[in-house]
Amino acid sequence: MNELFAFLQRLLPQHAVSRLAGRLANSRARWIRRPFVHGFARFYRVDLSEAERPDPDDYVSFNDFFTRALRADARPLDPDPRALVAPVDGVVSQAGPLDAGRLLQSKGVAYRLEDLIEGDAAAFHGGSFVTLYLAPADYHRVHAPAGGRLAATTAIPGRLFSVNARTEAAVTDLFCRNERLVCEFETGHGRMLVVLVGALIVASIETVWGGPTSPYRRLQRDAWQRTFARGEELGRFLLGSTVIVCCEPGRVVWEPTIRAGTRVRMGQRLGRLVD
Repeated sequence: MNELFAFLQRLLPQHAVSRLAGRLANSRARWIRRPFVHGFARFYRVDLSEAERPDPDDYVSFNDFFTRALRADARPLDPDPRALVAPVDGVVSQAGPLDAGRLLQSKGVAYRLEDLIEGDAAAFHGGSFVTLYLAPADYHRVHAPAGGRLAATTAIPGRLFSVNARTEAAVTDLFCRNERLVCEFETGHGRMLVVLVGALIVASIETVWGGPTSPYRRLQRDAWQRTFARGEELGRFLLGSTVIVCCEPGRVVWEPTIRAGTRVRMGQRLGRLVD
């Protein structure tokens, strides 16, 4: 069934479907917005009690609802300044060492970090990674796992496969095929990568610093000099997706609970950073 699910996605005009869905999701017409928002909230049992605007009719479009802000007290950061915190609400897909620069995608399936970021990843060989999957009902803003300076980004065009467990098991190098934005940070605990991976349907990635506009038409590398505090918002997904965080060797010790299938919330401790 996983192979059939992936095969049907290959047949789809993924970008065309996603762009059409994006236009509908961005519509402010009440006859489009209201059934989309109310239907989605009911079907996925979205908890709006944590939102700044708990009334679903207060949103001007489905995208406005989907990227909703939470109350200031809804996601407290772990108080330990050395804690590497979850950048999103989601489920741990995989976590562990970057053995020979390879990340585990699913059981028995691995891929190369160089292919994911389209660049030199030697500094991260032997390091650590965690992959976090965001379900449709989750809070979809992305935050900094640690404080540091955004040094560069690489916007990489690609496909728009869905990124759930069924597709991960069936599509080799899934995250290396999809559109993605690689964010390179310099922190007090070494270099860190935060990779935002797009997915099927709306598939748009937005950043707070005005980075490249998704969908990406070509590979684009940009240098930046912007500092982010731990927990500060980096950007958001318009229906998606996955975030992958990578640290250099010896820089983080994962919490024992951080393993495949663990649900986390933004600001929760994933591990402890080491000098």
